[in-house]
Amino acid sequence: MLTAQIVERAALRYTPAGLPALDLGLRHESEIVQLGQTRKTALELRARAIGELTTALLEAELGTDHSFEGFLGSHRNGRGIVFHIQAFD
Repeated sequence: MLTAQIVERAALRYTPAGLPALDLGLRHESEIVQLGQTRKTALELRARAIGELTTALLEAELGTDHSFEGFLGSHRNGRGIVFHIQAFD
């Protein structure tokens, strides 16, 4: 699970199998306590959704916190990490 803001949204495309696919940029910011000290953390992450979920993500407001469920995988060329979105709220 990840709470993040959609900061970038590419144009809708289709996979060779004909499924809708959407690439996104997500930004997460939070504060955690580590060894008794408060620590701010922030990251930007590439994300991808495939299938019916793309419709809701196209309508989602940019810059607003959303909850995402999914898994991490490697980018097609093997460089970097992509968060594969399986559920969105």
